[in-house]
Amino acid sequence: MSGGHVRDEAEFSAYAGARWPALVRSAVLLGCPVAEAEDLTQTAFVRCYLAWPKVRRARDRDAYVYRILLNCYRDSHRRRWWAEKPAAQVPDRTEADATDQVDTADAVARALARLSTPNREAVVLRYYAHLSEQQIADVLRIAPGTVKSRLARALAQLSGDTDLADLNGGSHP
Repeated sequence: MSGGHVRDEAEFSAYAGARWPALVRSAVLLGCPVAEAEDLTQTAFVRCYLAWPKVRRARDRDAYVYRILLNCYRDSHRRRWWAEKPAAQVPDRTEADATDQVDTADAVARALARLSTPNREAVVLRYYAHLSEQQIADVLRIAPGTVKSRLARALAQLSGDTDLADLNGGSHP
């Protein structure tokens, strides 16, 4: 085994370990149940590992990896159109003080689910993954102006979402 291979594996492992939670959460926000999000992230990292020399040379490694994750998400949902839909998982144990977090997560998930797929992808990449508009354009392979318009439409729709307004005790006209 060459020393370069060991260094590549160590670099990949460190990168994957650091990015795992954010990629899983991004997949959840795209609409996957947690178990599916973990599987999706694992699939994306397998693809990254197999192409690691190319991934590590990418101009923007994070944008490249998010593109792989998004492609895995799209592929899995195209193939599964006929498959059984997994049920939401009930946690084994819920702490009393976690209720607000569950309510918030549920409201956000419902609001994101009402967005079109392209707008939801843009919102997740911008506001959860914290990618720049240019990075999102690279991930989605669209123009930066298209990213801006998708985000503007999504934010307008989210600003009128009753589930999100209910979190703040607000109401809509």
